[in-house]
Amino acid sequence: MNSAFTIRPLDPLKDAELLHGWVTHPKAAFWMMQDASLPDVEREYMAIAAAEHHDAFIGLHEGEPAFLMERYDPAHVELVGLYDAQPGDVGMHFLVAPTDTPVHGFTRAVITAVMEELFADPATRRVVVEPDVRNDAVHRLNEAVGFEIVEKIAKPEKDAYLSVCTRARFEAARTAGAAL
Repeated sequence: MNSAFTIRPLDPLKDAELLHGWVTHPKAAFWMMQDASLPDVEREYMAIAAAEHHDAFIGLHEGEPAFLMERYDPAHVELVGLYDAQPGDVGMHFLVAPTDTPVHGFTRAVITAVMEELFADPATRRVVVEPDVRNDAVHRLNEAVGFEIVEKIAKPEKDAYLSVCTRARFEAARTAGAAL
């Protein structure tokens, strides 16, 4: 992983105020927590912390909180009954913290760090995501790191593009990105 990035487990109580500012920010509209109160955020991340098949992490950039990462087992969370889960599938969500001083390429660096973290586990064969069909920015990012859209699926809260990225596609995209 890029040495500027580190990832630590999220502490639902200590990190709730920070997260509240991130998930309710207008740029986080696709996170679907725009109207969440601080107790709502605490409850959501306490539930994730208690869940057997879902984990949340805070990503740090040069030691400062910069992004949220969630890892889940899509055979048990988010995508149950919506696709054919395969052994080694890992689901992922990520959210970059809002900033008044955006840095060109930062979000791509974050998703690359997230993918490196997920593929650091040798059991991970594919990363699976289900972004909202309207989230064009994330579709471009996903494509840049090797995701391919498998199909449009209807989730209770949104229409989504089920997308997958194999380890080989991620490595190829990372090599191609480094050549740019």
